[in-house]
Formats: sequence, C-alpha cells, structure tokens
Amino acid sequence: MQKETAIIIGGGPCGLAAAISLQKVGINPLVIEKGNIVNAIYNYPTHQTFFSSSEKLEIGDVAFITENRKPVRNQALAYYREVVKRKSVRVNAFERVEKVQKDGEVFHVETTKRDGSTEIYIAKYVVVATGYYDNPNYMNVPGEELKKVAHYFKEGHPYFDRDVVVIGGKNSSIDAALELVKTGARVTVLYRGSEYSPSIKPWILPEFEALVRSGTIQMHFRAHVKEITEHTVTFTVDDEAYTIQNDFVFAMTGYHPDHSFLTKMGVRIDEETGRPIYAEDTMETNAENIFIAGVIAAGNNANEIFIENGRFHGDAIAQTIASREI
Repeated sequence: MQKETAIIIGGGPCGLAAAISLQKVGINPLVIEKGNIVNAIYNYPTHQTFFSSSEKLEIGDVAFITENRKPVRNQALAYYREVVKRKSVRVNAFERVEKVQKDGEVFHVETTKRDGSTEIYIAKYVVVATGYYDNPNYMNVPGEELKKVAHYFKEGHPYFDRDVVVIGGKNSSIDAALELVKTGARVTVLYRGSEYSPSIKPWILPEFEALVRSGTIQMHFRAHVKEITEHTVTFTVDDEAYTIQNDFVFAMTGYHPDHSFLTKMGVRIDEETGRPIYAEDTMETNAENIFIAGVIAAGNNANEIFIENGRFHGDAIAQTIASREI
C-alpha cells in the first residue's frame, strides 16, 4: 500500500490548482485521474472557444498568454500540460478510483489502472474534484439509446449532407449547430424553452439568429422530444406532434455530478440543490477530512462554479489541511 498525505481525485483545472496550493504549504499530493489531465477540456468540441478570458483560467501563478483574449481548446490543453510540468504535479493518469473507505484516521483509496491491475493507497486527506462532464442528463425517451444519438459534440465534418437534430438551447447546442451548418449539415434545433437562453454567449447569438431567419437552421421553441428512431425524430410543440427525417441527434441537455460517488464516502447531499454538504470557508464536507473542489460543489447548478472561481478552492483546502499538520 502506498501512503500519501493527500490524494486528489480528478485532474481537471480545479484539481490541479488544489494540488499546487497544497504544494505551497509543504504537502505534495497525488492526483488520480481516470483519463488524462484536464480530460473534460480534451473532450470539448475541437474548435471550442472559452467563455472566460485566458487570465481567468490561470492556475499556479503560471501566466496563460494567448493572441486573442479568449483561448481555444488546444491552447488550454497546452497550457495545463505546461503547468503540470513546471510545477511537477504528480498525476496518475488513466487510473480510476473505485472506492474510498475510512479506516480509523486514514482513508483507503482503491483504484483500477489502465492494464486492469488494482492499487490501494492510504491517505489522511481526500479532495474530490471530479467535475460533472462525464454524466449527461438523459431525456429518457424511446430511441435515446440508439448509436445515432450523442450527448457530446466534437466536430461537424462527419455530418456533411446529413439531417441533424440538436436538442437544447444553451451554449453547447448553439455552438454545435453553428459548426454543423459550416460543414454542410442540415440542422434542426429543438429547445423546450420559449425563447433564447440568456446564458448564450453574446458574440455567437447574432450569427445563429441570422441563420434561423434565413431558414438555414430550423429552430423550434417549446419543443419536447417524444421519440427517436433510426430515420426520424418525433417532437411536440404546444401539444401538436411533428415527425422529421433525421440521420443523427446531438442531445446537448447538460450534465450533472456523480452524487453516488460522494454518498458512498459518507458525504451528504442536499436533495433540493444537489450540493454536497460542505463548509464554504474550508471546502470540507460533513465527512471529516474529505474536501471538494471545483464544479462538483455547485450541485445541480453547473453554471454557478467555473474554472475561474473553482480554481481558488484549493487555497482554502490547503490552509485547512496545513493547520492540522502542524
């Protein structure tokens, strides 16, 4: 068994920031990540532009300088790789945490590595920074399980000259629709809201609206998907049913944190908000010596915590742990 003072579960920006904060107080944590570093960003659309400016994505006092004010996906990937190298953050990539179990004053952290072998670590403190991007919000409609349906969008090229439905009306849906149109897809957007979401990035909405007005994108508000088949999508608007031809579906219906992972550790979840029970000044949960960092602290409201504010959670965690290690 490998002994650690602190283990951080999740190698996204907020998990890495927490690791660097712990380094500053003399603790060298181990980050365990089931994919590679900043795995969620890697899975963003290929041409994704961030909402935040580059300086608001900085961690570890390492400058993030880009030609344009708002960086793109590949620039962010390169930046976080550089931070890990410069700060010598210890990351066990492609290793999945299966269970965290309290044993007296320490935790046993059980993992599975890429080759299928298992490992058990002993740690005094555990920081959970697992995010939410791995858990889509399913619609639970017939046909959602078909291979033509995806909850993540990468790029538009494979969908040239295809009939594509995008479900949802926020940033990820609008971005996907624009990319699909640029590559020659025939796009229909279905959104259950009655108007455009106020959260849509202001610099992309005018372009999208112009494509809707010209008929290039078919936009349906108050639309509720009822069934997906291999060749059609059926939806209702104000109780009137429509069926349209379709080749592929992108259900951009949002994501949620894995509450079961936390509850198995003894962390309580507020049933109404989905937030773990934790102290905001320390980021410690109701389960002693288990901390949270990043968007997982927001519960069901993923628009409350981003990289730009979640990156500071590690400072509170580090100060709390340091005070207990004196």
